Amino acid sequence: MNYFLQGFSLISTKGLKRFVFIPLTINLILFSMAFYFLFGEIGNSITWVVDLIPDWDWLSWLKTGLSYIIWPIAVITILLVFGLLFGTLANWIAAPFNGLLAEKVELHLTGQSLGDSGVMDIVKDIPRTFGRELAKLTYYLPRAVGFLILFFILPLIGQVLWFLFSAWMMAIQYCDYPFDNHKVPFKHMKDILKQNKSHTFSFGITVSIFSLIPIVNFLVMPVAVCGATALWVEELKEQV
Repeated sequence: MNYFLQGFSLISTKGLKRFVFIPLTINLILFSMAFYFLFGEIGNSITWVVDLIPDWDWLSWLKTGLSYIIWPIAVITILLVFGLLFGTLANWIAAPFNGLLAEKVELHLTGQSLGDSGVMDIVKDIPRTFGRELAKLTYYLPRAVGFLILFFILPLIGQVLWFLFSAWMMAIQYCDYPFDNHKVPFKHMKDILKQNKSHTFSFGITVSIFSLIPIVNFLVMPVAVCGATALWVEELKEQV
């Protein structure tokens, strides 16, 4: 958990700020558009459901009460489900910049360069970076469908399982950047994270919780990249 919190100080470190700007801007734009659209649709959907109840005076309390009950449930569902989905999209778009940010954070923490010193080195890494994102997406989608079904059909248990799955995916998503910078295969990266479940889940749960906090969630992407890189440097690097 402390590694994620460490990311807040790293994003404001001199020399790293400019590498934070692009992923932060991408996250801000996508999440703003997504939540503006989704909350608008929620309002329309709730109005449609409430309007199904007849306009009888003795049912007016039911219409009012139902509206108050549905709103928080709908908002929590959006934060849990669509937060991860749009976060995945944002990470796809920002992947090359997140990889660069992870590289610069590692350089800051260790003083050791990875050798990618020029723009052309970064450009040459883009196909591999997007291939890595495709591997994560292929891993994520079938499992997300299964856990999403459980989310809607199992009260409480389904929501807990979805939250834990989200935490696991958050850890995979952000820890993968420093692993990928060192050309560690995706499968090997997952094995190492499984061997360090306490670090993996506490980091992923912290990312998930902060992703639910309005305004703060715009900072989650660069903060999580920095925090995951610190976790890699201090805990995981020697296990590769």
